[in-house]
Amino acid sequence: MERREFIKKTSLTAGALAMNHLISPFADGSSGEESESSRLARRAFGGTGIELSVIGFGGIVLMGHEQKECNALVAEAVDQGVNYFDVAPSYGNGEAEINLGPALEPYRKKCFLACKTARRDREGAAADLKQSLERLKTDTLDLYQLHGITDVEKDVDAAFVKGGAMEVFLEAKKSGQVRYLGFSAHSEGAALAALERYDFDSILFPVNMACWYKGKFGQRVLDKAVEKGASILALKMLAEEKWPDEDPLRKEYPKAWYQPIVDKEMAALAVAFTLSQPITAALPPGDIKSFRFAIALARQFKPLTAEQTNQIKYYVDSKNPLFAAKA
Repeated sequence: MERREFIKKTSLTAGALAMNHLISPFADGSSGEESESSRLARRAFGGTGIELSVIGFGGIVLMGHEQKECNALVAEAVDQGVNYFDVAPSYGNGEAEINLGPALEPYRKKCFLACKTARRDREGAAADLKQSLERLKTDTLDLYQLHGITDVEKDVDAAFVKGGAMEVFLEAKKSGQVRYLGFSAHSEGAALAALERYDFDSILFPVNMACWYKGKFGQRVLDKAVEKGASILALKMLAEEKWPDEDPLRKEYPKAWYQPIVDKEMAALAVAFTLSQPITAALPPGDIKSFRFAIALARQFKPLTAEQTNQIKYYVDSKNPLFAAKA
């Protein structure tokens, strides 16, 4: 029997999944008029008293859309219960920030806005922060992150030396320009090094079933984040594997640098896997189809059973995961 057929015959269907009632939605004081079954769950962002929607909205979604469309997409996300938005100046050479700012402005007070900088020097980080605040039409960012740390020396060490980006981060937090500090990483080594350097409020890191079981990637970082008290924001939840050659899906998902999961049953297990880990929220791939897919599946989430975990392990054994632990 083919692996995909095996999963379809044995995995839970989306309709059989139940809502997780252990996480309180509408913690921001909104009315919550929608039905109990349609609510998008929220989880605590550390000990801050803030709760984030378990699915966030990545600014990449807005790339390639006119402002009117961007306004409608952000309004849709808020209406769906999303209060966590993430963006970076590198997305579309600033297009994502430029589009998100006006679109989010009507909802800014009740949303959690995260941004990043890939600059490791003080001057560059300061310029990025100033520009991002202007583009996003806000005086304060809820979370500011070192973007894409990969190499300990070039990224982590460089940010922490005298004249490095962390000087800007700490000053911005003290002045109130940013509320919380974090980083994003696709490297276990860099993530672990950063967690040892500073008590970051959060990490943004891949939490993906193929990486976890086939690539043996992620467990050490999540364990360290939990130990340090850093909230975990998840990436790559709906990543299938590296793009196979000549995959026709590439045309449907031009913003994805990996093959997204499109099979409903498999996606339900992928979402359940990620949300079963000690994470606060997850960011889907950067297109509107994947975002809507993730929202629907997250509403039906309940923690994985042992049988489902075995199904996932069987399925991912044939995959080429995006990331794998170094030998």
